[in-house]
Amino acid sequence: MKFWMAQLIQRASQVGHTGEVPVAAVILDYKGRCIGHGRNQRTNARNPLGHAELIALRQASWINRDWRFNDCTLLVTLEPCPMCAGALVQARMGQVIYGASDSKRGGLGGTINLANHESSHHKMKIIGGVLEKEAQIQLKEWFRSLRNQSLENGAIQFQKD
Repeated sequence: MKFWMAQLIQRASQVGHTGEVPVAAVILDYKGRCIGHGRNQRTNARNPLGHAELIALRQASWINRDWRFNDCTLLVTLEPCPMCAGALVQARMGQVIYGASDSKRGGLGGTINLANHESSHHKMKIIGGVLEKEAQIQLKEWFRSLRNQSLENGAIQFQKD
């Protein structure tokens, strides 16, 4: 678990250098083999569905030749958003392991827990906080750098009311 998360954090660092939010994901089959991986590609691909989890799901579905993942595990550096959490429920993912929690947009406990929601037809095992500190630091530094670049480029900053 920690091995894969460390690999994902390293991969997410590379993703951050491309201008994307540094998030990476992998799907492991019941034998622990990688059957899908993804990284955020929303900005560069101009695709609102370019989340790391969805890209990994698409690849794993193709490799697995099925859309059901009851015996599989998804690992991701950031708690999935509600869109991704919903896709994981629909895909019947067996287990989700994430690094950093997302108290603003998290779909597996941060703001809503779609895995345990009464409307959910499938229950997943959720493990959060694996190498959480490292994942949080990476995201905070990336967003700080983005804000600093915006200030250097003279972007107008709006304050929330």
